[in-house]
Amino acid sequence: MTVDSLTSAPRFRCWAPPGVYRPQTDTGLLGRALRREHITSRTEVLDLGTGSGALAVQAARLGARVTAVDISWRALATTWCNALLNGQTVRVRHGDLASAVPGRRFDLVVTNPPYVPAPPGDGPPRGPARAWDAGTDGRLLIDRICAAAPTVLRPTGRLLMVHSHLSGVEESLDRLRAAGLRAEIVDRTRLPFGRVLHSRLAWLHERGLVADSTGGPTEELVVIRAEHT
Repeated sequence: MTVDSLTSAPRFRCWAPPGVYRPQTDTGLLGRALRREHITSRTEVLDLGTGSGALAVQAARLGARVTAVDISWRALATTWCNALLNGQTVRVRHGDLASAVPGRRFDLVVTNPPYVPAPPGDGPPRGPARAWDAGTDGRLLIDRICAAAPTVLRPTGRLLMVHSHLSGVEESLDRLRAAGLRAEIVDRTRLPFGRVLHSRLAWLHERGLVADSTGGPTEELVVIRAEHT
């Protein structure tokens, strides 16, 4: 699979087997923000919830020393393979978010966490759905990332996180600021609902998260950038 939106030349190659989140619009949006961060060979990057490793590999191609974390062994194997496909080195660590790198701090943390609100009653996300389902408010992991960010960032470190307007962008900004970080939106895009959101349209409408629209429901994705004040 080729992801032209992530890089230009040389061509980026990305393989994503069943059960691993494939690079999509949110990946490309976060990749664009990543490229603005002036990464050098001394930059240490942490990719939380790496999935296919697309962002980890891109950071490595920019010269960074990259550590990629995921709770899925399949995702980590995919990341390792994609690094190899692109001639890069990425350290992979298995674990639950920052607990996989205890005591370490980084210059840049990138994360594309699950952010899709899910109806109650189905229990914790399982299988491929772990890559997008994030509880009834879409914040199952986002709140934990906001709380952990100051502990994994170096004094001059930055966080880049992408998520949907459906999962409370202002709340994320407030939580990061309350944790002592300066936080702002640096990128945004709007796109039509995909398959998963369309399947939950009635429930999302009941919760007031979707307004009536003649053009069909749309989702706004944003990238939040945060750093120490």
